[in-house]
Amino acid sequence: MKEFLLDAPIPEGFFSYLENFGRVEALPNLGEGFYKFDKPDWFSIKGFVGDTSVEVRFKREVMKQTVSFLYLLFTSYREGPMDLSGLRQREEAIERRVHEHLHGL
Repeated sequence: MKEFLLDAPIPEGFFSYLENFGRVEALPNLGEGFYKFDKPDWFSIKGFVGDTSVEVRFKREVMKQTVSFLYLLFTSYREGPMDLSGLRQREEAIERRVHEHLHGL
């Protein structure tokens, strides 16, 4: 588990943006604006909208392959419509490496 400190508070639309890359769940019982993002076999992110930190739990075996994509998710986010094609290409390339590492295929 790692805590990441961000340059700016997490915007309201950030977790909606993450839905393009994995499963997002709102957990209002833990507090208004608390979300969990899960990208199976990669990492999960937990945090509150408006906070400047998030908790990230990596799958240890593939952390070296996936941490760069995590940084890319944070630095690429913009309010409003986005072209996700570059992120999708990067995700697919990393997915192949993750799958090979975990399943040896």
